[in-house]
Amino acid sequence: QVRLVESGGGLVQAGDSLRLSCTVSGRAFRTYTMGWFRQAHGKEREFVAGITPGGITYYADSVKGRFTVSRDIAGNPVNLQMNSLKPEDTAVFYCAGSTGGRVTRRESDYTYWGQGTQVTVSS
Repeated sequence: QVRLVESGGGLVQAGDSLRLSCTVSGRAFRTYTMGWFRQAHGKEREFVAGITPGGITYYADSVKGRFTVSRDIAGNPVNLQMNSLKPEDTAVFYCAGSTGGRVTRRESDYTYWGQGTQVTVSS
């Protein structure tokens, strides 16, 4: 059974930083492509960042240059370092795992999901 657990969310001020972590348990997680998504209140869930098993990363334009996704050599945890946070980054952040080899922006390509962690950025 694959399980993803996010941690590290919280309430911060604009300009601050937060580091989210996603701990994955289960078989073969090192081979998963991992993605971070977020859902703001009243909006659809959107892709934020992703990383392949080999460490290739992709970012949404809205976070490029501010967020960094990483995974250690063991593949776990998968981290999302968020710098220069803005009020519009306020959302529930989810990590997701895919058995595909590439990062995609489609939710349907990800099989495994965490429960989400709230990030709130005040102005």
